[in-house]
Amino acid sequence: MAGPLTAREVFRNPVHWLAYGFGAGLAPKAPGTAGTLVALPVYLLVHAAGGWFYFGFTVGAFVIGIAICGYSARRMAIADPSGVVWDEIVGYLITMAVVPYGVVWMAAGFVLFRLFDIWKPWPIRVLDRRIKGGFGIMLDDAVAGIFAAVLLGIASHVLKM
Repeated sequence: MAGPLTAREVFRNPVHWLAYGFGAGLAPKAPGTAGTLVALPVYLLVHAAGGWFYFGFTVGAFVIGIAICGYSARRMAIADPSGVVWDEIVGYLITMAVVPYGVVWMAAGFVLFRLFDIWKPWPIRVLDRRIKGGFGIMLDDAVAGIFAAVLLGIASHVLKM
């Protein structure tokens, strides 16, 4: 199979279903944004479970993401398919790891993560272009999440929140 997956293919294969962010990657416009929207309830659930679980879940989702995103990309013969949005989910979780809990912080994290993920400032752009496969798909979004987390962490410290 080459080319983007159909909805039928995504929903019939559990690996593609995860890679496509539970189907969010099938959005005809802005699938990365749709994937990040799916990350919001994931964040709420994982955050509720506590700090160590949050850390372990995020690291595990990153590691598993290397395999599932790489598998789906290989099956489609596309280096970084736009429909593969598991990396956006993990990137958002990384963004929110050091941020106070609250709707305002969730919204700010969403905007900053999307900004860094779309803009891809150095070194994100370099990583995106040079590192391929599942690790490359995951890495640039993880670094975008780190950039967003650093800015939000500074903001929360300055604002004493």
